[in-house]
Amino acid sequence: MKKNVAIVGATGLVGRTFLKVLEERNFPIENLYLFASKKSAGTKINFKGTDYVVEELTENSFDRPIDIALFSAGASVSLKFAPIAASKGVVVIDNSSAWRMDDSVPLVVPEVNPQDVGWNKGIIANPNCSTIQMVVALKPLHDAFKIKRIVVSTYQAVSGSGKKGVDDLRRTLNGEQPQFYPHPIANNCLPHIDVFLDNGYTKEEMKMVNETKKIMGDSSIKVTATTVRVPVENSHSESVNVEFEKPFELSQVFDILSKAPGVIVMDKPQENVYPLATIASGHDEVYVGRIRRDETVENGLNLWIVADNIRKGAATNAVQIAELLL
Repeated sequence: MKKNVAIVGATGLVGRTFLKVLEERNFPIENLYLFASKKSAGTKINFKGTDYVVEELTENSFDRPIDIALFSAGASVSLKFAPIAASKGVVVIDNSSAWRMDDSVPLVVPEVNPQDVGWNKGIIANPNCSTIQMVVALKPLHDAFKIKRIVVSTYQAVSGSGKKGVDDLRRTLNGEQPQFYPHPIANNCLPHIDVFLDNGYTKEEMKMVNETKKIMGDSSIKVTATTVRVPVENSHSESVNVEFEKPFELSQVFDILSKAPGVIVMDKPQENVYPLATIASGHDEVYVGRIRRDETVENGLNLWIVADNIRKGAATNAVQIAELLL
């Protein structure tokens, strides 16, 4: 059955990728509505051979029959407009941080907790990009061996900051001064994503801590994170150290991951085969490699996890949630 679909933030990096993924996956759309800020209103965007005019998002935008709205326009927009849309019978899938830790809103990764879509009250939250790729790889291992503790260090692409981040990388590669990041991102690693909190962690790091527990449905998992912006245009990479409660064989880990939905194992280090940002870019799968035992603790494992942060980390995950609603 075809659905009436709206995109909020249609002219942004993720908004345009929503459309690309909807087209690729042949999502059944009856009517499509594109919304953005007043500044972007009037922009024409082509979808499946038809030009659509972007409208300004207003409080009356959802007065027409809309079934599903994909939001990627920032937390302040979502906090204001998602409840308005939901009150008019729209199911909002929101890509911002606005609703993720709200107890009344499901936080969903379809490969991990698809069942949580069922208790939505009109808003479903799309998790943080760096959290999504990690839990896709870790959930099947958690089911088998029960995770006690996760230590994650991220190497996050500038596209995670949207167009401003990509522009800053290109600008500083040319020797110009940064206009978005606090330091040049060219030839640099910035251990600073989002704002610093009183505990010394950044908001991005605490998102990974809290969202992982909510998505996995297990508040006993201990998580600590260091998130770093690197001079890579697209795809996030992560070094993940996991400590399990139960013993495991490496052959079991390889077997579980090779069968896990949405995961591709790339692990032949002797042949220089391991996940790379350039390999993951443009794809929806989560790539896992450098799989090896942590020999310093009992039941410890190291993984290298890479995924396209704009696709699986944002747009594709949201469209997969919309497919669950069908």
